[in-house]
Amino acid sequence: MHDESRRIEERVQRLHDQRIKTAVYAATVPFEVEAWQAPGEPVPFEEAAAAPYEPFTMGTPWGPPWGTTWFRMRGQVPAEWAGKRVEAVIDLGFVGDWPGNQAEALVHLTDGTPLKAVNPLNQYVAIANPATGGETVDYLVEAASNPDILADNFSKTTLLGDKLTAGDKPLYTFRAADIAVLDEEVWHLDLDVQVLRELMLELGEHDPRRHEIAHVLDRAMDLLDLDDVSGSAAAVREALKPALSKPAHASAHTISGVGHAHIDSAWLWPIRETKRKTSRTFSNVTSLADEYDDFIFACSQAQQYEWVRDNYPKVWARIQESVKKGQWAPVGGMWVESDGNLPGGEAVARQFVHGKRFFMDHFGIETKGVWLPDSFGYNAAYPQIAKLAGNEWFLTQKISWNQTNKFPHHTFWWEGIDGTRIFTHFPPVDTYNARFSGVEMSRAVRNYSEKGGASRSLAPFGWGDGGGGPTREIMERARRLADLEGSAKVVVEHPDEFFAKAREEYPDAPVWVGELYLELHRATYTSQARTKQGNRRSEHLLREAELWATTAALHAPGYSYPHEKLDRLWKTVLLHQFHDILPGSSIAWVHREAEAEYARVAQELHALTTEAVAALGAGDTRVFNTSPYDRAEVVRTADGTPVFVQVPASGSALLADTAPPQPVTVDGRVLDNGLVRVEVAEDGTLSSVRDLRAGREVLAEPGNLLRLHTDLPNYWDAWDIDKHYKNRYTDLLDASSVTVVEQDPLVGAIRVERSFGKGSTITQTISVRAGSPRIDIETDIDWHETEKILKAAFPVDIRAPHSSAEIQFGHIQRPTHTNTTWESARFEVSGHRWVHLAEPGYGVAVINDSTYGHDVSRTVREDGGTTTTVRLSLVRAPRIPDPEADQGRHRFTYALLPGATIEDAVAEGYSLNLPLRVADAAGAPGPVVSAEGEGVTVEAVKLADDDSGDVVVRLYESRGGRATGTLRTGFPLAGAQITDLLERPLEDAEITDGAVALTLRPFQILTLRLRRG
Repeated sequence: MHDESRRIEERVQRLHDQRIKTAVYAATVPFEVEAWQAPGEPVPFEEAAAAPYEPFTMGTPWGPPWGTTWFRMRGQVPAEWAGKRVEAVIDLGFVGDWPGNQAEALVHLTDGTPLKAVNPLNQYVAIANPATGGETVDYLVEAASNPDILADNFSKTTLLGDKLTAGDKPLYTFRAADIAVLDEEVWHLDLDVQVLRELMLELGEHDPRRHEIAHVLDRAMDLLDLDDVSGSAAAVREALKPALSKPAHASAHTISGVGHAHIDSAWLWPIRETKRKTSRTFSNVTSLADEYDDFIFACSQAQQYEWVRDNYPKVWARIQESVKKGQWAPVGGMWVESDGNLPGGEAVARQFVHGKRFFMDHFGIETKGVWLPDSFGYNAAYPQIAKLAGNEWFLTQKISWNQTNKFPHHTFWWEGIDGTRIFTHFPPVDTYNARFSGVEMSRAVRNYSEKGGASRSLAPFGWGDGGGGPTREIMERARRLADLEGSAKVVVEHPDEFFAKAREEYPDAPVWVGELYLELHRATYTSQARTKQGNRRSEHLLREAELWATTAALHAPGYSYPHEKLDRLWKTVLLHQFHDILPGSSIAWVHREAEAEYARVAQELHALTTEAVAALGAGDTRVFNTSPYDRAEVVRTADGTPVFVQVPASGSALLADTAPPQPVTVDGRVLDNGLVRVEVAEDGTLSSVRDLRAGREVLAEPGNLLRLHTDLPNYWDAWDIDKHYKNRYTDLLDASSVTVVEQDPLVGAIRVERSFGKGSTITQTISVRAGSPRIDIETDIDWHETEKILKAAFPVDIRAPHSSAEIQFGHIQRPTHTNTTWESARFEVSGHRWVHLAEPGYGVAVINDSTYGHDVSRTVREDGGTTTTVRLSLVRAPRIPDPEADQGRHRFTYALLPGATIEDAVAEGYSLNLPLRVADAAGAPGPVVSAEGEGVTVEAVKLADDDSGDVVVRLYESRGGRATGTLRTGFPLAGAQITDLLERPLEDAEITDGAVALTLRPFQILTLRLRRG
């Protein structure tokens, strides 16, 4: 037989694209359209309905950036269309090939009932099926003219990312608004041809099935009447039936499809626009559920549900009904799909607490899995946190984006730092916006790593980020692919069902231990430093407010614990941990609002803490320690006077002069407190840091070396830092002044000032305080660079085989060598409050109060010694998507801690991030709880969420070893239970001599519910 493949393939493509697809709508009549441009921000439906509308003509430009235009569309279904399926078809002037992040609209009836959204790949709204003919159609359409920030594929900067700079030039040209007849036979033919053609093209050249499909398509196209596509469609479909009816192979891979609409809670649009995106997409989803009984939609992010509940009650009612019918599946159990690395441990716990409670309260459903398809890597504490929140499985897809190494598994057990394992799946389809194309189906089978051990994978399908979610076309593809020779089999089902089947099939799946590091988007540990600082400050202020509110509730008559305020503030902070806000990868508008929100949160939390402390009664000036560790350090009074104090963990003490172990001396540029001696060079670097206790020099080279690197990644400016950034740099060694600014027995400080680059300045105050080996470097930057990254280096004379970096409820060790591509790819990593380097017998920690990104490397010197260098990433200057990212003032502190153990790093990390509070208060209520035992660290103290008055304490083992100890209470203890994160009892805790006995495995998290006597 002659090879006719090319002719057939080209013929089928042209006939499909130019004849069949264009005949899907058999007849159209235009709507009569009027428009009203809403001034400023979006308005309620009632205001838009009463607005004055003016005639609007198709082909007219509309929509300034971030604007809202309301269109009134009126029309009548022609009488001769009786018995046909009639729809409204609206093309707002969609651009590009991305189905989200551009013009989109929500269609309402005139009484305000939302019907369905209009999106680039979902332009219809059902009118009647079948029509009686003569129906009157009257719609009000809220259209958003959101700019397409991705229009230049992130190759150019744009001012469209903030309404303050975007201008008012119309972005779109309205193409069509019609009442149309859907020719269902042609529509089905369109899908038949698509599925067969795409399958054919994915099969091998020597696969008989490929040639069989080609010839079936060729013969079918002979039956297509180009002058009457509608009339011949049925015959063509009949000719295709043999190719569509052959069943899949018995060993075919099974793909569990679940409807999905990944909606970023903010990204290339502000939060206010996400509120509308959710209403549009959820309207589409509930409409599709009415059409397809076998449709199931998985939706995460409780925050988005709450927005719809509060702003679109009719859409909310439809969601509730879909949940009852089993077609809508709440998943994920988190408040938002948060970043996977940067939120603190307690914040990750609260993501689950608030998310799971929302779904239980409103739907009576406890979600079983963690749904995080798009976050930029996942910390190694997740398995334990997820399990303690009642989860059984974990899903993501993002690791497939790795720049260097292909992750070896798709279905596996993920083991965290404490040993907890959770069943985990990475969809091999490599997208969370699947549409069941031939390419996707083939990729999923070819890519699947578990062949031979397992035979199923999951595929989230639907258009995200304003694309409207799943479509009827995707559902029809799934039906055709349910059992089709040459293809994987598709079954639409709940993700819980998929995970249950996958685990049953593959109980001995391989194990991956430790973090799921994404070899991409490493700059998200640093970009938008003020947003990250706002998160860190908020997390610690929340801890402080909860602790002292609990203290006041226990000891101050008449004080009422502020449950509702704390709940609201936690949710605000959790929202801003979304995986494009906290990582710094959103537009300017998002980060401008985030900074304002963090300022408001800080103000409210300061007020709550002040109120709680004041409730204890007026009296002497006291010092309050929110840290879980005893502290002996210098604190400043209201007028700035330094005082040396000793304060118990989570307790208070009188502000009184206490003699320090040894005073601080300042001799020229040398600071000495008997524990460390610090020499500041003329260029402002640390020329020497001598640990007087150990009798050794800490630095191998000048420390606190500020290095300015050129930082232009290959793609994704705000997201990425590529390895070549290291090759071009300038060391900032030209200090304009090095001045002693404080010379006191309790504090010695030297200020270093520098100017560099495009008018940027850095002022650093290097401080040594009595009684502490910690060397603080308070930093004030006025930053005006572009496409640069600033790092601070500490090269220490330590041969460290690995670095230890704090993560949620523990720390992770990473090799300092680069033996393999896996280690080499970790050239930029994340950590929380500290990084620790050690050799047997001696260690050093670098501590920070707001930065996350860092790198660690080591070299061997000519003298045979080893220099291990940790470099903090302080601030970046990407220009896309926010051309002004990080510009302006930044104030933060980092510190060097010589002679530090892991325990020291943990304690000083808390101390730097939880400054002592000075306030007037009567009496001295003891700490709510006191933990005894090395490694036992209290993370949160609060009242139970159920308003029972029980005290809830969350603690963990922080060293990475076993711990035993006790937890003593500052109140009569009537009983204690070990609970999950949602404060539900798991078992009774052992009480001995009025205290709770503690036995913890390495990095174990323990939540205790304490009943007051």
